Amino acid sequence: MSYRNIARAKAIEKQNKQFLLSMSPSLNDESGIYILTRIDEDGIKYAYIGQAKHILTRIAQHLVGYQHIDLSIKKHGWYADDNLCGWKIGFMNCPESELDEKEQHYIKMYAKHGYQLRNKTAGGQGQGKTQIDAYRPAKGYRDGIAQGKKTLARELSHIIDKHLTVTLQDGKEYNKVSQKAMEKFNALLDEKNY
Repeated sequence: MSYRNIARAKAIEKQNKQFLLSMSPSLNDESGIYILTRIDEDGIKYAYIGQAKHILTRIAQHLVGYQHIDLSIKKHGWYADDNLCGWKIGFMNCPESELDEKEQHYIKMYAKHGYQLRNKTAGGQGQGKTQIDAYRPAKGYRDGIAQGKKTLARELSHIIDKHLTVTLQDGKEYNKVSQKAMEKFNALLDEKNY
């Protein structure tokens, strides 16, 4: 990473911290637990509980990240008078030695109070860390290609079923190469192959 990119990233982080402090002036950069909550239009409650050695810095990182909670913050925004379904910020400071225990405690507490947790694990950084949500692999270039092939196969199958008849050319019905080509063509039309 070049010096220019580092400087730009630090400037963005500083702006994000200032923005967060304008929303929640009591936020600080000490260690502790932060709790993000929101209630959607249907009254469903969501929560994300995290631990951080530097709370303000960690929440600012969520504004530029691409994890599931980061994307949700970008999508729903922060709570405000004109955004009642946005995320609210809560936090409590505690020593670093208590972070795992406190994070696990608050995850369990919010789950018991009916919140849909956006956390992937039951908290903690050490031994005993358990998964509570499915890890979905990130969609990449190859996934897009595969989806395009499925869509094309489905569309071509539909067109052929409704409007066309596909057969081997006259005189090629018993030709093994032609028969293999027909099998390959039919396999291309089966979206289950992708």
